[in-house]
Amino acid sequence: MIKTALTDLLGVDHPLVGFNRSPGVVAAVTNAGGFGVLAASAYTPEELDAQLTWIEQQVEGKPYGVDLLVPEKFATGDPDNLIASLRAQIPAEHIAFVDGLLAEYGIPATTPRAGHDEVSASINPDGAQALLDVAFSHRISLVANALGTPPPHLVDRAHQAGVVVASLVGQRKHAVRQLDSGVDVLIAQGTEAGGHTGTIATMVLTPEIVDLAGDKPVLAAGGIASGRQLAAALALGASGAWCGSVWLSSHEDITPLPVKEKFLAATSSDTLRSPTRTGKPARQLRSAWHDAWEKPDSPKPLPMPLQPMLVNEAWERIDAAAEQGHEGAKKLESFFIGQVVGSFAALRPAADIARQLVADCENRLAELAASTTNG
Repeated sequence: MIKTALTDLLGVDHPLVGFNRSPGVVAAVTNAGGFGVLAASAYTPEELDAQLTWIEQQVEGKPYGVDLLVPEKFATGDPDNLIASLRAQIPAEHIAFVDGLLAEYGIPATTPRAGHDEVSASINPDGAQALLDVAFSHRISLVANALGTPPPHLVDRAHQAGVVVASLVGQRKHAVRQLDSGVDVLIAQGTEAGGHTGTIATMVLTPEIVDLAGDKPVLAAGGIASGRQLAAALALGASGAWCGSVWLSSHEDITPLPVKEKFLAATSSDTLRSPTRTGKPARQLRSAWHDAWEKPDSPKPLPMPLQPMLVNEAWERIDAAAEQGHEGAKKLESFFIGQVVGSFAALRPAADIARQLVADCENRLAELAASTTNG
């Protein structure tokens, strides 16, 4: 057991936060003594309610949290006809480009997921409100905002419910705004991380944010997939680690197997930051998809949420075809992943990953303490 300000705040055994869109991963991390966090923006309100209900059945009262995407800058539409008004803003050039790319690789058509546009269109403060209503109807212990400063109503509502508010930051100026908004925990996310990141490395960013945060706990994020890396985060002054990419090598993670197979074959230099999935720079595995968007005559990605509305159905088709062994789909296939992908050796249960992270961290800290004493 490693006690820190974070473990005291959340009432958990280990300073390890596991962020994932898969409820199975969230429950496994929490049951292993860490703190699981579900990516709530991946779901409609109805889907989120079902996922949180399932998680609570698995963790039997142990704490867990949710993460929301609430960007400060995003495309807007008619509130009375939001999806149609946003769809109307997508240029025909972009639609033709995506259709042409899928045709070039021979990707078969599929039946789109119900609620697809609803999920994309909800990536704004109003859409987040509906997800928050669901989250606060459950026994969450933490709510995190992944893009920008959380709206005041989110912070106030969370604190009234006794829920901890966390926020991801990629620069010092972000942290200043987050602290002024009243957040309880800062997550210093370096550029090595999967998903939406800035350009500053975790080793540099974490101590900067720790010095700024005062008595507020800081989590290090980005480049942490082993016990040694968790120990390094603690050595930098963090109260724990926010880990995301490492769970993509777990059995419980719902990422399609062809993507996981590409992860296992990848090196740490096979990722890039690209706005071509969400409209904001997000680290993911490089594939033929990104090569196509980077050609000089290709259109520029659209702002959030127009870009996900443009491409999410395409990704559903790519995923479905890749799972059937389609070679063109495998070339395009990708997902959000950090630079730690180069350390993936095999798929394992999420609980085993969590336990090994903690055990290896404890061993490394003991080795360092022993070497200091002997010296």
